[in-house]
Amino acid sequence: VLHTNAFFDPTNLTWSNGGQVCEVEIDPATGATRLVSYVCVDDIGTVINPMVVEGQVHGGVAQGIGQAMFEATHYDSAGQLYTASFMDYALPRADVLPAFVSETDESQPCTHNPLGAKGCGESGTIGAPAAVMSAMLDALRPLGIKDIAMPFTQEKVWQAIRTARRQ
Repeated sequence: VLHTNAFFDPTNLTWSNGGQVCEVEIDPATGATRLVSYVCVDDIGTVINPMVVEGQVHGGVAQGIGQAMFEATHYDSAGQLYTASFMDYALPRADVLPAFVSETDESQPCTHNPLGAKGCGESGTIGAPAAVMSAMLDALRPLGIKDIAMPFTQEKVWQAIRTARRQ
């Protein structure tokens, strides 16, 4: 019988970093928003498995877009949750997501672990809401709209456009 045990405790922590940008089109008559394109570049150190990294980044971006544009909980006055199932809780589907362009930058391997790898799964979830928010507010800026609370649902965008046009 062979028994082994190993524990890795790095002397320092490391984080990935990167940038994300998206392009949106907003229909001013309905508030419907279409994601036209989405690009992200992440410094995740040494890429061990490119297919897994790409899947984690794309999944994280989809989750972040969901947070920015779709996902919200709603309660009635008695505290009953209205959005308790996927019939009522909106999630992004493949038909609303653009083809993602994602690149990795391996020029700065992590110095705190022997593989040189950094995390990659959280990069999309962190950057996507900010990228979507920035793109949408940039598109709405000519109307004088400076803020909409997430999620940027079609109804919220439409109401903001209606309010801006009345002023």
